[in-house]
Amino acid sequence: MSSVQNQADPTTRSIDPEIQKRYTFAKSLILEAGAIANGYFSQVSSLTVHSKGCHDLVSEADINTERFIKQRLADAFPQDSFFGEESGLAELDGAIGVWVVDPIDGTQPFLSGLPNWCISIACVVNGVLQFGLIFSPPTNELFAGGKEIPATVNGSPLTPHQGTTLSSGLVSVGFSPRSPRQFLFSAMEKLLDRGGMFFRNGSGALSLAYVAAGRLLGHVEPHMHSWDCLAAIAIIEAAGGRVNNYLTGDALLKGNKVIAGTPAVYEELEWLLGDN
Repeated sequence: MSSVQNQADPTTRSIDPEIQKRYTFAKSLILEAGAIANGYFSQVSSLTVHSKGCHDLVSEADINTERFIKQRLADAFPQDSFFGEESGLAELDGAIGVWVVDPIDGTQPFLSGLPNWCISIACVVNGVLQFGLIFSPPTNELFAGGKEIPATVNGSPLTPHQGTTLSSGLVSVGFSPRSPRQFLFSAMEKLLDRGGMFFRNGSGALSLAYVAAGRLLGHVEPHMHSWDCLAAIAIIEAAGGRVNNYLTGDALLKGNKVIAGTPAVYEELEWLLGDN
């Protein structure tokens, strides 16, 4: 992971010192957490696994990686709150910032020995999404970006896909038990009728990072938890991509739909999602 650590950000914009402090700390932290998670990945067959519901698994890798991240953030920024997939929400009252964390997004691929998983950390300060970090230990790729932070992967600039139609590339179609089945059937039919092709890798956060990197045209999903998508949303927007207004109402705590992609196909992505 040293190659990631040695990459400098092409920072050309002014940034608030408090945000910079959080970003610098989180960038180092996510790499440390990645080493921990990757250690579990190397011995995945021996992990203790529990079911949280239909197609929703949790292992000691998820729990212990989140515990590590949470404690480190609490020590460094005691004035901030924490919202993690496994431990839930810490006290919000009086908090300056909220750290939104998924310790392992793509738990099913992780437990299946597949490389389609990542760690996701987003930082919200005073109700505004400031930056996001997504680290993929299997590929040693660190995606980053935010309000005043250029979108990068391992320090190299990111730009959205240059396609102008759904047939120009791949579209990630997210689905979970919270989504209506009809959405999936309808979206696939619409996409194929337009000459497009679908993509799914089992990690919403990583798929959205690929949108920021221009590897995918876009991603649509009727419902995503904030820990699955906020970090990637910050990176996509920093890269010049377009995302629906996710943080409306109580979306931070209860989730919302996600439509994200290159601006030229955004309206077609909205059409794919329909009224779901």
